[in-house]
Amino acid sequence: MIDVKNLTKIFPGTVAVDDVSFGVERGEVLGFLGPNGAGKTTTMRILTGFIPPTAGSVSVNNMDVVRQSMEVRRLVGYLPESNPLYTEMRVGEYLTYRAKLKRVPAGARSQRVSDAVSRCGLADVKRRVIGQLSKGFRQRVGLADAIVHDPEIIVLDEPTIGLDPNQVRQVRELIRELGEKRTVILSTHILPEVELICRRVVIISRGKIAAVGTPEEIAGRLHITNKVRAEIGGDSAAIRRELEKVEGVTAVSATERNGGGLFQIESATGVDVRERIYQACVRNGWPLRELAFERRSLEDAFVELTHGEKETK
Repeated sequence: MIDVKNLTKIFPGTVAVDDVSFGVERGEVLGFLGPNGAGKTTTMRILTGFIPPTAGSVSVNNMDVVRQSMEVRRLVGYLPESNPLYTEMRVGEYLTYRAKLKRVPAGARSQRVSDAVSRCGLADVKRRVIGQLSKGFRQRVGLADAIVHDPEIIVLDEPTIGLDPNQVRQVRELIRELGEKRTVILSTHILPEVELICRRVVIISRGKIAAVGTPEEIAGRLHITNKVRAEIGGDSAAIRRELEKVEGVTAVSATERNGGGLFQIESATGVDVRERIYQACVRNGWPLRELAFERRSLEDAFVELTHGEKETK
């Protein structure tokens, strides 16, 4: 559906995007993550036909975004982070105007606007002037604008910024619904949202791809090999003393839990002590409820992969 090959964008004195390649399948919700200045927004603007690349190519449904820009734009709904709106217009009036600009047929225009208003929770403010709305409602107007022409591809840059928790949940469900039949690219700094919504994630850092995969895969690659988490039943003090004697263990910390303890066990780098811990539990008759490497969240992975990022563009 979307194929990005060796994409590069150079501004005077700055390489904003540097040889980036990735693909997005039809019906996929892709998280596109990166710190400020990493080249994320620049990439999204190229994907949507707003600016041309310096080198490389982007094809959408086998159409080049530069040579066939107008055709591509008809397929794409875009909510930019800045969310530009005509604040002197009423919500319904604005969405009707935008639907006309996007060449929604006159006979279908009213229904498309009504569908967008309903999906984005704007029914109660449809007749209100946009400039009088809260930031959260303005954000929802921008989202309605992005979907009013029923596009095949939806690109959302920080769609939940300014929304309260209930509104965030509604937008999350809408993105899931849209992703069932459409391709969605979602950029957000709220990483738990990405883990809940996105099938795959692309992390960009300093203009280059830092990681691609499912949220679980990316977090899983960064497991801490010298830290093991274990939940063991029994006298936690006695268990801790025994674990500290296990060959290769360098430190043990414990938290009381359910007639036992939750233990974080550190070992020498590269030493896997899980089997020795299991054997210690068997010897002492302690029920072993959990034993695994301590793994990082997607947020931990993001911080490590983009550590030291400096803002540019």
